[in-house]
Amino acid sequence: MQNLPPKQIRFGDYTRDVQANYTQISYNDITNQTSRQREEKIQLRSLDVYRLVKPYVSVRFMEQVYGLMPLAIYLVLFQIFMLRQSVTDASTISAGLFAVILGLMFFMEGIKQGLMPFGEIIGNTLPKKVSLSVVLLIAFLLGIGVTFAEPAIGALKAAGSLVEVQKAPYLYAMLNDYSNALVLIVGIGVGLAAVLGTMRFIYGWSLKPYIYISLIPTILLTIYVMFNSDLVSILGLAWDSGAVTTGPVTVPLVLALGIGIAAASGKGDSSLSGFGIVTLASIFPIIGVMSLGIYLSFIITPSEIIALAQSSGGVVETLAWYETTPGEEVVLGIRAIVPLVLFLLFVLKIVLKANVPNAGTIFYGIILAVLGMIIFNVGLTYGLAKLGSQSGSLIPAAFNTITTADGSIIDALYPYAIGLSVAILFAWILGFGATLAEPALNALGMTVENLTQGVFKKRTLMYAVSLGVGTGIALGIVKIIFNLPLGYIIIPLYSVAVLLTYMSDEAYVNIAWDSAGVTTGPITVPLVLAMGLGFGDAVGSIEGFGILSMASIGPIISVLITGLWVGQKRKKAIKENA
Repeated sequence: MQNLPPKQIRFGDYTRDVQANYTQISYNDITNQTSRQREEKIQLRSLDVYRLVKPYVSVRFMEQVYGLMPLAIYLVLFQIFMLRQSVTDASTISAGLFAVILGLMFFMEGIKQGLMPFGEIIGNTLPKKVSLSVVLLIAFLLGIGVTFAEPAIGALKAAGSLVEVQKAPYLYAMLNDYSNALVLIVGIGVGLAAVLGTMRFIYGWSLKPYIYISLIPTILLTIYVMFNSDLVSILGLAWDSGAVTTGPVTVPLVLALGIGIAAASGKGDSSLSGFGIVTLASIFPIIGVMSLGIYLSFIITPSEIIALAQSSGGVVETLAWYETTPGEEVVLGIRAIVPLVLFLLFVLKIVLKANVPNAGTIFYGIILAVLGMIIFNVGLTYGLAKLGSQSGSLIPAAFNTITTADGSIIDALYPYAIGLSVAILFAWILGFGATLAEPALNALGMTVENLTQGVFKKRTLMYAVSLGVGTGIALGIVKIIFNLPLGYIIIPLYSVAVLLTYMSDEAYVNIAWDSAGVTTGPITVPLVLAMGLGFGDAVGSIEGFGILSMASIGPIISVLITGLWVGQKRKKAIKENA
């Protein structure tokens, strides 16, 4: 460093004299100082690395722990104290649950760092460089891609091993021989929802006509399927598929794209611009799955499906959750994430002719997402689904004599009425507690409270949604116990929802119909699905699907009713103040 004149003092990289004249230090001085700093490399000990990484990792790890562990502990305690049965393969299930937590931690961080930036950039840039038709085509393809990347979509495929082909041939075929076609059809439904949702963002259309128009073919197909003895078993799968699609990949990416497009076109300043697309992404897959089942009924007979299953060894003798090898999990993880990433890269580089921002960070995020998907799938197989299936198969012992998978017989633990009440109460508490612990619901509650200027409180919304989900899951258990046709439950409930929609303000309609999507996360879906299938097998039901669909319609009705109550309360307050 040069010697400074007596009247000058050091000030950062500059010198300052008494008269406040600034004289820059010579370039050589700065260069020499920088060189010395580069030579003095920072040395980090292992303890230093641990202290830097620990706060970052622990917060994300604990987010998943808070979402999963209360449910797991509840199931274990209920099984031990209420059903008086120990947990089979407890060490395997514990390791699997840890894998679920670890996998979701990596996956969610990977989505945030690796995929979300793509959606935001593409959404903001697309309308400026391409026509509306190209924008909608990309939104459609993105909707298909995110469906394959959803963690919970694997639960649908795994559920195929719990279906007996002789009892439900078309359901078995859709979950086994046509499982890829099933996911593709669900993805097409999400893609169409992304297209119409994007158009709604751009033009500011109301959500109500979308609901009315999309529910008409849904209800008509439901009536056709429920009166077809061969196809009736696919009804629960179809309605549950709508709940599986709205997970941690689909909702953020599609919303980022749609809102970005709306903002770029100057139409995204509405407080409701973020709502509505989740609703459509839940309804359209239902139509697609029922359409696939009807198509299969025209090209293949039930006897042909049974013969094909027998020839390939696909007849399930002892029900057990589908187990895959680690090599298969790696392939599934890569196949779920990489095609979506390649598509986003294609849009960014070829269509938009833009560079990938922060390429290193995004690549790091993609690696985390793939790794997380692989670990999550392993945990799903050996932990979450195994625990849910085990608990579900034992719950009927509260009111009914059952035969377990190992052939042992368990007599009814309680008198029929008491045992039945115990089973239904178990389902209600599970749904209520699981929903209240959902981080997505907490975020939705804060958003709604802000958008309604505090009129619709976060706590009010959270309790309304949780109450609806708990009641819906309890109703789903009742449906399985008494083998009630799903159509006779779902059609009246959606009719009530449509009537309440007509009576409600647009703001509460958007909130209510989207609230169903936040209740079905990557933890809730596999757990409830496995529990329902295990429960259905224990009571001799043909299939155990339908609980997720009940968990979706429940919060819609409860939030709409709460919205009407909040609206009346607000009007009364305004009248009294006036």
